[in-house]
Amino acid sequence: MDIVSEPITKNPPITFETPIINSSTSSMITPSSSAISPATTADSVSTPTPSRYENQKRRDWNTFCQYLRNHRPPLSLPMCSGAHVLEFLRYLDQFGKTKIHNQTCPFFGLPNPPAPCPCPLRQAWGSLDALIGRLRAAYEEHGGRPEANPFGARAVRLYLRDVRDFQAKARGVSYEKKRKRPNNNNNNSNNNKPKPNMNAMLIASSAASSTTTTTTTS
Repeated sequence: MDIVSEPITKNPPITFETPIINSSTSSMITPSSSAISPATTADSVSTPTPSRYENQKRRDWNTFCQYLRNHRPPLSLPMCSGAHVLEFLRYLDQFGKTKIHNQTCPFFGLPNPPAPCPCPLRQAWGSLDALIGRLRAAYEEHGGRPEANPFGARAVRLYLRDVRDFQAKARGVSYEKKRKRPNNNNNNSNNNKPKPNMNAMLIASSAASSTTTTTTTS
């Protein structure tokens, strides 16, 4: 993916809260192995590790929150709107790795340009679309109301659609989802099975009936 959750440049140093140890009790007592209950060990072992999606969602959320803090003037999450989300997406374009040809470029619309060109690098539409999906979920997980979710604003949806359409033309690719074709293997296998010979079945049935009649008469 194009989007990389990196620290934003020119930011104030970020400090993390650490436990304060009193000088009088600086010697920490380590519990012996016998003091650890089996239940505690089992809980620590059974703790599920976050998935790749959850880790990426957490990094994206931290990046967006840092962007709000560095905004001038700084923005709080309740003040964030769809317009601020659009500013964030345009800000991420400087970290993009996808060549998007301008309309004046001779390679506009060519999926495989034969030579390099000075067109800018941008975030790919697929990366932006996936990013908005993760941030939309993270917003509600952090207590945001679904009806006030700025990542689901109409302006954001229209922006993503415009980016998709323009990049499809500029790169000469299609973002349309391919429809799954029905699996005809089963139908073909059924059609290839030999059909029963109806004439042979009728002859066998008649022979069986005549045999039964002869036996009854005897």
